[in-house]
Parts: sequence; C-alpha cells; structure tokens
Amino acid sequence: MFIIYDFIFLVFALVCLPLYLFKKKFHKGFLARLGVLPDGSVFDRPIWIHAVSVGEVMSIKKMFEELRLAYPGKKFVISTVTPTGNKIARSIAGPQDFVTYLPLDLSFIIRPVINKINPCIFIITETEIWPNLISCLYKKNIPVMIVNARISGRSFKGYMSIRYLLRPVLEKISRFCAQSETDAQRLLCLGVNKDKLRITGNLKFDSLTLAKAGVDYRAKLELGAKEKLFIAASTHPGEEEIILAAFTRLKEGAPDLRLLIAPRHPERSPQICELVKKAGFWPRRTGSLDKEESGRQEDEAVFILDTIGELIGFYAIADIVFVGGSLVKKGGQNILEPASLGKPVLFGPYMFNFRDIAGMFLKAEAALAVHNGEELKEKIEYLLRYPSKIDQMAKRGRELISENQGATKRNLESIRKILEGDGK
Repeated sequence: MFIIYDFIFLVFALVCLPLYLFKKKFHKGFLARLGVLPDGSVFDRPIWIHAVSVGEVMSIKKMFEELRLAYPGKKFVISTVTPTGNKIARSIAGPQDFVTYLPLDLSFIIRPVINKINPCIFIITETEIWPNLISCLYKKNIPVMIVNARISGRSFKGYMSIRYLLRPVLEKISRFCAQSETDAQRLLCLGVNKDKLRITGNLKFDSLTLAKAGVDYRAKLELGAKEKLFIAASTHPGEEEIILAAFTRLKEGAPDLRLLIAPRHPERSPQICELVKKAGFWPRRTGSLDKEESGRQEDEAVFILDTIGELIGFYAIADIVFVGGSLVKKGGQNILEPASLGKPVLFGPYMFNFRDIAGMFLKAEAALAVHNGEELKEKIEYLLRYPSKIDQMAKRGRELISENQGATKRNLESIRKILEGDGK
C-alpha cells in the first residue's frame, strides 16, 4: 500500500513542481521539506508539535507555553507547512527549540528525519493524516496524538470514500482530542476506536492574545475623535471588491467611517492597492505610513495591513469587524480574537472551517451573518445606528468565550498520560 502511496505522492509532487516555480512558492526553508536538516542539529527525544499554518500555530500557543512549564528540560520541535506559519512559530519558540517545515510524506524522506529527531511524542494540531509519517513513527514506538481534532463536512465526505484505506493509519494514532461532539462522531464513523477518543474542546478559546501595549494604533492611523474604524480582516481574493463596494455606499451616510483591509496573505497588498484606487480611494499601507507624505484628505484613505503580527492591535481600536474567507468558499477565519476584545463581528455564509464557533456565536446573538455585499452594508448601518447593539454583542461574545475555555488543561492531561504510558 505504502509503495503505491509513495508513487502517487511522488508523481503529484513532480506535477506540482512547475506550478510552484511559476508562483514563486519556493522559500529558503523548502530544503527542510526534502528532509535536509541543518548541520550540527542535536536532538534529545524532543516533543514534536506540527501545526500547518498561522491559525493552527496560534491555536497551540497557550498549550505550548503550558507544556514548556510542565517539561522544562525538554527541547521542542515545531513544524509547519506555510512560511507565515513558520514565522509565527519562531516567535513563540524558545532559543533552544527547533522550528522547521514538515518533510514531504515520502518514506525515503520521512524515515531519516524521524530517525534524526527521534521525538518522544508527535502532536498533530487539528487533523492532518500523513500515512508515511504516522506509520514510521508507529514503527519506532513513538506515540502520535491529534489535538484540536476537527473534521469538516467536506473532509468527512472525502475521508469516508477511502475509510477502508484510512482506517489502518488511524489505528496507529494513540489519542484523538476532538473539538466537539460532531467531530468525535465523525472520527468514530471513520473507524477510530472510542477508547482513544476524548472531547476536549477547542484550543482556540484558550489561545487569545492581547494587543501590544505601548502602541497607539489610533494615532498611527491618524484617526480623529469622532471617526470610527471598520476592519475587514483575513480577506481573500474576490472579497475586497465586495467590501469596497459596500464601504463606498456606507460612506454616503457615515462620512466619518474609515476602512482597514487586512488580507489573509499580506503579500497581496499591491493588488489590493490597485483595487482601492479603482474604487476611488487612496490606498495607505500600514507598514509605510510614517514614510508617506500627506496631501490628500484622510477621508479618501483606505488602510491596508501589510505586516504580520499587528492585526490584534488594530482589532483593539476597531468599532466593527468583518472576518473574511467567508464571502467566498474558503471556510472562514477565526472570529475569536476580535470578539475577545469586545468587537461586534460579522462574517459571510461560508464558515465551514469554524462551523461550531460560528454556530455558537449566532445562537447567542454575539455575531451577525451576511450573505452578500448588500447585507454587509445594511448590518453595518444598523450597528452604527444602534450602538447599544454593539455593546450587547460584545458582552455576549466575551461570555461565550469565557464559558468555552479550558481545552488546554484537558489536552495537557491527555499528553501527560501518553508520555507517562498511561493510555486511560
């Protein structure tokens, strides 16, 4: 089976190689994906945590901090797939830790890397099933855990179609810590042994961060006392045009409203600048505000966040937040950070990657769903007209977050039991 899998994966990688070259997706860490580790790397049975991208890395931040306190003598390895995730991982790792990219799931690449690192446990964030990786770890008696396990509806359908091939791989995983009852039931349907399954909640509720102290973000944007800030966060291609059209109409009745667009991928900032110009506004990139010369009215400006790590600071000064990846079929992004700061949150109809969180917030009337640009405009107008609604949404959102915290403690207990050989 794994020879066939290796062949298919290798063919797929070779087919994708020209596309990667064309899109300039190769980065300086790509050698790690080929199994090349830095010379002189030394490991002593570290704890290896894998988190594919930014969202997953941020979700384990609190758990990582608690693991470090629980096992102060341990070195940690954190692997990611995306460069942005890798950058965030480096920001939370200690000087003694090793941050890398997950090797491609080919047996001749995976095996030497596992032999070199030889972790005491391998922890996967959310649900990534890599057959060769899991099988190689299993053969070396290295326990594998999945924390914050989540199975989307789309993934569930795909997994069910190959469940008989997937089941032998899932049997090699020591523990599944599921986000919700829905995720647990889907894992059971895929053949996971119920004795290996725990419902521990969503780590994202525990991994909320505060805005950076000492940075006056209102002053940075030169916002006046009466001006209100609307943030469109984590936007994807196809959403900025909808947001800009809605903002243009909003300005007619709310001239003091300002817009900041924070794309999911900051490297898209030049394209967004062009969209802003086309919409008749003046694009101002937050990374170069102090270098720009004034000369245009500030009410013509649309701000574009082109740096990493500052979104939480801008959330802190926002009046209304729309979270993207949800007006297009991307599955949405995390709404918990703005909600934790007491901001009214809106999102589109495509929140399947955060279905439970979105459902909780809608049921508690702590967020608003919109289906298109017209609804986005109408609901923002409604919030601006009735500030008390903003206060109510903020209060409900914070209460909801508080009620759902505690997943970190439950996941840590499962990790401790696996490390100490107690599978109960």
